[in-house]
Amino acid sequence: MSDIAKIVGERVRSYRNKAGFSQDELAEKAGLHFTYIGQVERGEKNATLESIAKIARALQVPLEVLFENIITGSADNQIAAKGYSLISSLPLADQKALLDLIKLIVAYKNT
Repeated sequence: MSDIAKIVGERVRSYRNKAGFSQDELAEKAGLHFTYIGQVERGEKNATLESIAKIARALQVPLEVLFENIITGSADNQIAAKGYSLISSLPLADQKALLDLIKLIVAYKNT
């Protein structure tokens, strides 16, 4: 499946876990089948925009959040995408702390 399907699927899983939902619970809230949720999360299904919108509503996450900053292509971009996915799944205070830490590391490296 495409890189986009995998990235969006990882984000769906991340937000589902953050919300404390099982795949069954998310499927029920979104009006979809639980196996479909699993396939979307693993990037095995190229979900329709309508299905992704249902999932976003059920998670109470703006649809655009699932698609923002999607980076595809080279291995370098994949590392950035994984970093973004990991950081964006954390609470805002932790995101800010990590950004500050990254800035310190980059500044130290450049000295």
